[in-house]
Amino acid sequence: MKTNKPNIDPALVREIANLLSESDLTEIEVQHEDLRIRVVRAAPTVYATAPAPVAVAAPAPAAAPVSAPLAAAAPDDVSKHPGLVTSPMVGTAYLGPEPGAKYFVDVGSVVKEGQTLLIVEAMKTMNAIPAPRAGTVTRIIVENAQPVEYGEPLLIIE
Repeated sequence: MKTNKPNIDPALVREIANLLSESDLTEIEVQHEDLRIRVVRAAPTVYATAPAPVAVAAPAPAAAPVSAPLAAAAPDDVSKHPGLVTSPMVGTAYLGPEPGAKYFVDVGSVVKEGQTLLIVEAMKTMNAIPAPRAGTVTRIIVENAQPVEYGEPLLIIE
């Protein structure tokens, strides 16, 4: 009894898998006549923990110029602030939607919960970082196009 399944060359499958590994792609599919090969790379699992709640809010710092982000502060200065927004991933933080565009927020901006604060590009994907709560942006800790690590302070909403 003859089957209609084409012979699949293991070297071809390995070559396609290597192409996937060498690029930022997560999936590739090749089809030629009756042969169809699909290789998918599983996304890494990210574990996140919520920071411990703090009962007393720190006093608001003096207002900075509205359009300029503040220089990066020492982690001890802001790490326990209740309004701290941290990066949920490793990537590059962008304060605006594209180069030269107006920033999503500035110091003094009043934001609503869910409003986009900035974006973090990770693996060629732009990830909007939403406001976890409503309030006023009192500090922008990162600079535009700055590389960020998981859990790194981005800005403060009071």
